[in-house]
Amino acid sequence: MATANGHDDKAPELLTFPCTIDIKAVGKQSARFEALVHAIVSRHIGPQDLLSTTHRESRGGNYVAITLTIRALGRAQLDAIYEALSASPEVLMAL
Repeated sequence: MATANGHDDKAPELLTFPCTIDIKAVGKQSARFEALVHAIVSRHIGPQDLLSTTHRESRGGNYVAITLTIRALGRAQLDAIYEALSASPEVLMAL
């Protein structure tokens, strides 16, 4: 049976926590997009849990993908991060 967050409580967990995972956010290229993604994710992790950040511009330079490698402590934490990123109008896609 699926819960309110869309997960099936009886399904086996695919990740073993704590684990290292990449969080990717895609948005329009701007001077503040990377800082916005950092601010959103930082609300859900400790400063020691941000392991690295990379960014990649689209071919035309109109969009950028920011990838944060974090140490995730649990499924609820990841759900909260993806929910917060998806709620931001500047974030076109969160993976």
